[in-house]
Formats: sequence, structure tokens, C-alpha cells
Amino acid sequence: MSLNRIQITSAIPAGAEEVLTPEALAFLLALSDQFEPTRQQRLAARHARDARLQAGELPDFLPETQAIRDADWKVAPIPADLQDRRVEITGPVDRKMVINALNSGAHVFMADLEDANSPTWSNNLLGQVNLSEAIRRTIAFTSPEGKQYKLNDKPAVLFVRARGWHLVERHVLVDGKPISASLFDFGLYFFRNAAELLARGSGPYFYLPKLESHLEARLWNDVFVFAQNYCGIPQGSIRSTVLIETILGSFEMDEILYELRDHSAGLNCGRWDYIFSFIKKLGHRPELLMPNRAQVTMESHFLKSYVQLLIQTCHRRGIHAMGGMAAQIPIKNDAEANAAALEKVRLDKLREVRAGHDGTWVAHPGLIPIARQVFDEGMTTPNQIHVPQPPVHITAADLLKPVAGTITLEGLRQNVDIGLQYLEAWLGGSGCVPIYNLMEDAATAEISRSQVWQWVRHGAKADDGTLITADLARAVVASESARLRATREGHFETAAAIMADMVTGHDCAEFLTLPAYDRLVD
Repeated sequence: MSLNRIQITSAIPAGAEEVLTPEALAFLLALSDQFEPTRQQRLAARHARDARLQAGELPDFLPETQAIRDADWKVAPIPADLQDRRVEITGPVDRKMVINALNSGAHVFMADLEDANSPTWSNNLLGQVNLSEAIRRTIAFTSPEGKQYKLNDKPAVLFVRARGWHLVERHVLVDGKPISASLFDFGLYFFRNAAELLARGSGPYFYLPKLESHLEARLWNDVFVFAQNYCGIPQGSIRSTVLIETILGSFEMDEILYELRDHSAGLNCGRWDYIFSFIKKLGHRPELLMPNRAQVTMESHFLKSYVQLLIQTCHRRGIHAMGGMAAQIPIKNDAEANAAALEKVRLDKLREVRAGHDGTWVAHPGLIPIARQVFDEGMTTPNQIHVPQPPVHITAADLLKPVAGTITLEGLRQNVDIGLQYLEAWLGGSGCVPIYNLMEDAATAEISRSQVWQWVRHGAKADDGTLITADLARAVVASESARLRATREGHFETAAAIMADMVTGHDCAEFLTLPAYDRLVD
């Protein structure tokens, strides 16, 4: 295998010289040769499905996989260190965050190379260094103020979320074309750390984002089998939790678990991206017009149905059904507002544990005690996979039921405001951003811009009678961008240009991060 076929287009950041060794590059090249053609086929299948949806097709359960849904099968037994996942914390892979998250008291830390990570070359490579040092317990950090950080004796179990199948890593070319970001992220982490993780009694554990079909899950499973054989790692060592964060994926939960049955760690309710996906795939249908985002709660019928189906599916197959994110940040200077925010978190986690979830997500260490308390009281065993639940029958109509509510001009402004703030930070290299006492990632910007796009597409009427037109949307983007530029320096002009294009196009763009990646300050 000639490494002349693989090209690195940028200088290696200081401190990351150890990452892209010839051996690691050879593994990446082997992964790309083996799986890039299939990745392209799967992406083409996405686009073909989108065309059928645009032509009037509605998502439904697949008749050709009915036998899989009906059959009595289980996924592989759960590893010992994954039995109890009641509280998981997520965040980017910068050095301080990795240490604090692993020390946070959560059962699991999902280190995020995807939605909470702005994919600069430095972030991606130094993130790999940070994860490897964390696994080997050598990671340390000293703040500019002199405060020292190191791992405690019992860090959380580590999962890594690689980027989705639709993304590329432009700094590494194979035969002149950018390598799959999924294969790049997965490949480097697995090659550098799988044997070490197994030697320490754990394993290479992953979260898989943005899957739209069981065939995309099959591709991941094939990657796992190949990687384990290549590196001499026992088959089944890899475990993966799939985020059900696309409306199409919700119709193939059984099939996704089946494809990954030897490598599965369950499914997760990726609820923010799920709402975005619902709008993106079906937003051209006027009967599915969404109201203000604040009115689209987990009690909405389509979301409640999705949760019930996910829990029932996972437990029937003997694996974890993980709950969604609590994005709140403790509010230090307002005790009353902080108490209200924590109560909101408590009620959300109470809903999850009572529904049958085996664990939940938080974005900030300050939320771990309340999430743990709720799950400790409501789940006295490591998980509740074995606990009988009343059977539910979820239909396609349940998963597609419209949400009643109102649209307001303030809702329009808030979507633009928050979307611009997040995108500006992302363009500057920060993918996890505190905005109005919530820790936001890329799903925030995706929901914001897709919702405005849908309102513009249908000429939606606000509650005061104002029609939401493309001209109005552009005006709000311009005014909000000007207001934000007056408060601080940043990339607001670029963010506004991207946002204006996204909310006024005829079609809902596939992902905001695709055009934004070309403008990323790197």
C-alpha cells in the first residue's frame, strides 16, 4: 500500500505530531479504500429518498424488513462497564473539558467530535491527543491562572462521537479527494486506543450520529468488523450507541439494532436534531408546519411516540434506551431563575425515568446531581431493561402527527438571534457555546434556520397577522446581525450571509455545516 496516495494539506499543529504516523495513515487509507465507495452509495440513497419525499412520499416502516421487526432476537450481552449509564455528560474534546467531564461524577462521558466540536484541523488532531492521554491517565492541564487539572481515580467511561457519514475531513486527501470525516475520526481513535482500552478493562465505545437507514448502520458494522480484524482486536470489542436523531431513522430502529447486534450499546433520543430532521425532510408539506420551537415539547405527540417506540424497541432487544439532553447551565447570579431551571431539568428527567429510559444526558456538571437523584430514586437497578412496560403500538401516523401552536415574530427573531450567535462561534472554532443559560451545539443552529426556512417557504402567518416572507427573514437576519456586531467582534457578517441563504432558499439545505465548513477559520 503506497502512502503516496494520501496527502496532508496543512501543517500538523504543535503537540499533535504523534497522531498521523505512517501506520495510522496506512489504516486510514485501508478504511477509505474499503468503504468510501459504499459511503457514496449510501449518500446517493439519501438523496434519492429525499427526492421521493419531495414528490409526495411519506416515511413508513419498511415492508421488506418486517421479518426482522417480528423476530425474537437480542443484541450481544452488555459489557460490565456499560451496565449502568444513568447519567452521561457530553462535550467537546478540548483538554480542560475532557478532564472535567471525566471527573464530573457522570457514569459516561461522550467526547464529541461532531456537533459540539467546531472541526478545525487543530481541534480535531489535538482532540485525538487529549483522548489518548485521558485513556492512559497522563492528561493534565494548567490554566492561565495557574490552576492545575488532572484525572481522579474513577473517571467516567469514555464514548466518542465521530462525525456523520455526510462530512469530510478536507485536510487529508486520498487520491486527491477529502477523506470521510467518519472514517478519519473513528480510524484514528480506534487505531491509537483500542488495545489500550481493552487492557484497562473497557473498550472502544462510540456514538453514531445522523443515521437515516439500517443500511447506513450496516456500513458502520462492516467498518467495525474490518477494523477489529486489521488491528487484531477481538470481534465484538467495539460497542456503539446510535443516536436516533432523524425522522427516517425512527422507522428503522429494530433494523439498525439488528445490523449492529454484535456491536450495539443501544439507542439514544437525539431530540434536538430529531426536530430539525422532521422539518428538513417534511417541511415542504404545509400540514406539518411547526409552531415556535418553545411549543414543540417532549409531550408533543410525535415526540412522545418516538420515545415510546425507542424504549420498547431497545428493551425488547436487551439493550439500553438512553434519554435526551438537558442543556441548562446553572445560573449563578439569579437564585430564583436557577431554581426554575433546575426544576425544569428535574421534571424532564422524571419524565424520562418513568417512561423507561435507562439513562440520560446533561451538558453541564452542575446538572449531574439532580439527574442522578431522579434516576437513583426511579431506577434502583443499574438499568431497567428487564422491567416490564405496557406494550405500545406506534404507527407511522403517530410519528408524523403535526404539532399545534402559534408562530410569533418574537419566535422568528429568537431563532435568528440564537442561530447567528452559535454559527459565529462555530466559525471561530468553538462548537459548544453558552447562549442564554443553555449549552448549545450545532443542532441549535440547525433547528433555528430550518424552522425559519419552513415559515418562509409557506408564507406562514404570525399571530399578529404578519406574513413571514423571504424579505422579512433577510431583514431580521440583517438587524440581528447588526445588533450582535455592536456588542462584540466576531464572524457575524459571514454567519449572517450563510443564515440568509439558508432561510430563503427554495429547498431546505441538507446541513448548515456543509457550506459553513468552507468558511471555517482554520
